[in-house]
Amino acid sequence: MNQKITHRGSCHCGAVRYEVDAPAELEVDECNCSICSRSGYLHLIVPSDRFRLLQGENNLTTYSFDSHEAKHLFCKTCGIKSFYIPRSHPDGISINARCLESDTITNIKITPFDGRNWEKNISELKSRQHDNC
Repeated sequence: MNQKITHRGSCHCGAVRYEVDAPAELEVDECNCSICSRSGYLHLIVPSDRFRLLQGENNLTTYSFDSHEAKHLFCKTCGIKSFYIPRSHPDGISINARCLESDTITNIKITPFDGRNWEKNISELKSRQHDNC
């Protein structure tokens, strides 16, 4: 398995900051569901113990829809969703790789996921050998 390093990330305004332990070469999923495609989200899903919120907990607001299982967390100031609790991995955190500082990332491998047909395809996502699962 790839050695983990600490990446730093934040929302656009910097009110919300965090760290995540993951390889320098990231493997992420690009979902085409309604919310991910509109926001350009690239999912780096990690176990919650590899994520540390450094500041801004009081600046987060939660949005949920459909099954209400996913907890989409947005910065109240700038509106950016830099991480959230995904429906597919409720014990983990999905980091938006686009919100990570680029100086610790050596490569990003993007795998498409058909989230528009989530129920039909979720077993594919859950069965992928992510570094994080």
